Amino acid sequence: MQQVLSNRIITLSESETLAMSKKSRALESQGINVINLSIGQPDFFTPDYIKAAGKKAIDDNFSTYSPVSGYADLRESICRKLKRDNNISFKPSQIVVSTGAKQSLSNVILALVNPGDEVIVPSPYWVSYKEMIKLAEGEAVFIETTIESRFKITPAQLEAAITPKTKIFLFSSPSNPTGTIYTKEELRGLADVFARNKHVHILSDEIYELINFNGKHESISQFEDVRDNVIIVNGVSKGFAMTGWRLGYIAAPQFIADACEKLQGQVTSGTCSIAQRAALTAIDADPSTSEDLKIMNAAFLKRRDLVYKLLQEVPGFKSYLPDGAFYFFPDISELFGKSNGEITITGATMFCDYVIDKVYVALVAGDGFGSPNCIRISYATSEEKLIEAIKRIKTLLADFK
Repeated sequence: MQQVLSNRIITLSESETLAMSKKSRALESQGINVINLSIGQPDFFTPDYIKAAGKKAIDDNFSTYSPVSGYADLRESICRKLKRDNNISFKPSQIVVSTGAKQSLSNVILALVNPGDEVIVPSPYWVSYKEMIKLAEGEAVFIETTIESRFKITPAQLEAAITPKTKIFLFSSPSNPTGTIYTKEELRGLADVFARNKHVHILSDEIYELINFNGKHESISQFEDVRDNVIIVNGVSKGFAMTGWRLGYIAAPQFIADACEKLQGQVTSGTCSIAQRAALTAIDADPSTSEDLKIMNAAFLKRRDLVYKLLQEVPGFKSYLPDGAFYFFPDISELFGKSNGEITITGATMFCDYVIDKVYVALVAGDGFGSPNCIRISYATSEEKLIEAIKRIKTLLADFK
């Protein structure tokens, strides 16, 4: 019946991360001990004070439709957070709360991109960026990076990629899938290019803001000469361990916020009322004094250092030490062409499929992130599982020559 489906759904790719998670769950349902390193989900529970706010919202009968762009007090809280943590001023009317940062990103792209408009994306990139651009009938323009450059683009690369058809520059820092973080000086260099190209809007995905091992988060919106062109996307899923609550938001120029509210009003309307009340409590918490956040970040940092050490012992893996988020993105191209007598490793996708089938460790191939020589490893799980997973991979590779 595929011919009945629209062209947009036929050409749309399935999310590689979600596809691997689906395969993991299928194996687990058979009683197999799968270690899932494919999904970007903290293994912590939502802090109790945030859960209490959600429970109170139920008791207080927050059970009716919420405003399309979010409750007024939540949007005010987000403005306070942006001033407190980032020293950036926004009005509540410039905030639109959505059902996850994924919807926030999609709203902005659909609100700005016409067929044929170009969206510049540094590669590697989060898997859904490319497909969101495709749904908007835009043209993705990728800027290639390398592990040697820590997967960062330069101002010269950016300048060369911009054309009169460029509508958006879309990037994440801290990055999914690489863990890369742009410094203030590096962002200033990119901002200088945007200051000369005012027709380009900057879509800054900052969902991993709170998982930062370098210290203070830096946002490109801090620079006044480009601020009117920046749309910040953030949310509560990663930093507060609230993935299932599904709440993200944008802070944007007023006309873009208005456009996203208009679009969202025809698609989902307001985000879950209970999630909004819990998110208000989360966002009001100062991350510099929150013990829950400090505990989670200390665990992520310890896991990062552990995994980095373990990966040095895996043959054919070339890694670097990421600055944030909870991913490694090693280059495994040295393994391509090697054989164990049963199969020959022909690429990252084939490697990930073989690993889950043989030793039940779920990884994600870099193809979906724009880097077919790499794989993504999430370390948002226990040290015990991380040690066992990498041990299984290392043992499997011992037979490849």
